[in-house]
Amino acid sequence: MTEITVRLSRDAADMEAARALCRDWMNWHWKNYPPDWPRGDDHPMSPVAFEATLENLHDIHKRPLGGVLIASVDGIPSGCVMYSEAEPGVAEFKRMFVNVSSRGYGLGRKLLDAMIEQMVADGYQRVFFSSATFLKHARAMYENAGFVPIAHPDGFPDEWRDKVYFMERSL
Repeated sequence: MTEITVRLSRDAADMEAARALCRDWMNWHWKNYPPDWPRGDDHPMSPVAFEATLENLHDIHKRPLGGVLIASVDGIPSGCVMYSEAEPGVAEFKRMFVNVSSRGYGLGRKLLDAMIEQMVADGYQRVFFSSATFLKHARAMYENAGFVPIAHPDGFPDEWRDKVYFMERSL
């Protein structure tokens, strides 16, 4: 029988597992990235900028206002999601990913549900995120979890408005 667990990261080994999952996600992202979309060093998912972010995951998602959750299948880290405080009472989540080889176990939804439960325990009242429109497989999961579309924030670049959407949910 397959054992699935989802938990907050606890130590340096968990943070390294999260970084490895994020690197896998980055590779998957660029393999599936639409060829007619913008590219370049100023891209929000620039590999150089992303690697710098990965080095700071612990600080960006530091407890008690943030967290990194790891999903494992039979003890092997297979998915992750991270959140941090955007403003008092409001969290933002990022970097949700499940390895291609571990899809089909419902890990995305399990990560989302565990993260929401932890956010409630942390005192948040609302959560939001942004995602790329080409990631269609994820949007249905977010909608089924009660997320609703929201407007792009003020100052959001016009060239990205048809490529990125934002959603939120009360907790």
